[in-house]
Amino acid sequence: MTAAPRIIETDVAIIGAGTAGMTAFRAAREHTDRVLVIEGGVYGTTCARVGCMPSKLLVAAADAAHGIAAAARFGVLAGPARVDGRAVMNRVRSERDRFVGFVLEAVEAWPAGHRLQGQARFIDDHTLAVGDAQVQAARIVIATGSSPVVPAGWREALGDRVIVNDDVFAWQDLPRSVAVVGAGVIGLELAQALHRLGVRVRLYGRGPRLGPLTDPALQALGRTVLGASLPMTLDAQHLAPSRAGDAVLMRATGADGSVHEESFEWLLAATGRRANVDGIGLERTTLPLDPAGVPVFDRRTAQVGTRPVFIAGDAAEDCPLLHEAADEGRIAGDNAGRWPDVRVHPRRAPLAVVFSDPQIALAGASHADLLRAGTHFQTGRVSFEDQGRSRVMGRNQGALHVYGEVETGRFLGAEMLGPAAEHIGHLLAWSVQRGDTVQHMLDSPFYHPVVEEGLRTALRELHRALRMGPPPVPRCMDCGPGG
Repeated sequence: MTAAPRIIETDVAIIGAGTAGMTAFRAAREHTDRVLVIEGGVYGTTCARVGCMPSKLLVAAADAAHGIAAAARFGVLAGPARVDGRAVMNRVRSERDRFVGFVLEAVEAWPAGHRLQGQARFIDDHTLAVGDAQVQAARIVIATGSSPVVPAGWREALGDRVIVNDDVFAWQDLPRSVAVVGAGVIGLELAQALHRLGVRVRLYGRGPRLGPLTDPALQALGRTVLGASLPMTLDAQHLAPSRAGDAVLMRATGADGSVHEESFEWLLAATGRRANVDGIGLERTTLPLDPAGVPVFDRRTAQVGTRPVFIAGDAAEDCPLLHEAADEGRIAGDNAGRWPDVRVHPRRAPLAVVFSDPQIALAGASHADLLRAGTHFQTGRVSFEDQGRSRVMGRNQGALHVYGEVETGRFLGAEMLGPAAEHIGHLLAWSVQRGDTVQHMLDSPFYHPVVEEGLRTALRELHRALRMGPPPVPRCMDCGPGG
């Protein structure tokens, strides 16, 4: 005879204790203390365990190695760098564990009555099965995160030779060679970092795009600049990896019919992530789902349809970035806590950064966003090749494109490949969020000599274009073009 399930009643049940779930917990508790967070795995966010932080630790090590290799251009002769792979990975894991520890401390500080360990599955819109318990919740927040996707058949064909980015940060030592498949943000960052640390790497992409840039001119420039030092095969019409003993044989057919074959120790599949919504019983609910089985929601309220269910973070498949997950968690938790008084929350200006070298940043509306929306816009441009401070630092690669609205002169967004993009991207996103005009931005101070002077050059060209005047090439007497 089956024992009756243990009944737990709560106002808000949150499925998942990652970035979105933790933020939702704090927001919901502003309205009710009856909040329960359910976690089916280990505590610790994707960012801290296998995402943002360990990947940047690997990038930092690669930057140090590259700095030594590039020192001779300044007349500094350091000799050839020797990379100790075990020491590199030891620091990556040690510092990663420190960041995870901060997350664990935060979760463990919550009263035990707010935490429940186990896999949650919907029984209906208000009820979850968790182990031997049934959680009856007036409102539910889905914050189950996402997982890496490996193309069908690859695990069967390659066995333990195929890995995902999560596996990289468990390495005890750097490998000899890695094929990285997927030329998006994760693939680009890891491929370049491993290459600079002495690992033989080739980056493969099924299409021509490299990273998140959408402006065609910047995409072409990115392929040229990044491809000059990082071996890559893009626009592969067919990728056929196969197992060859303890190695992976990569066979890639190009758009022109050419075939490239190369053998690697590992294949790292950076081929995207999928929301963790399979297996949580959504089919037992009345929630509206999209063709991929992800709940359909309003990103301004995080509400799924008209039901007292909310979704946040990577599970929503909206914008898989940590700061966006935190915002979505705050919106979902606030509205779940205050239900039925659901409120529209403003969203921040879009901002995305890739920690490649040169870095990539997208702030506000991208080129593709503006085209899709049919916006009447103009573009201002600057190359960093001859920009003063960039040349001083020996980091004079890339370009910046800024976009403005013709009718209002309002600054709309930017795409950038170049030095200090992580910082300039923030300035530009803040301008978008404030609703600055291009004139307002030009009225702000620009110190000399700094990389931001290149931004001023692009804004000046954009300002002239918005006034429909001819855009002459600006020149700084003591810095060169773009100074």
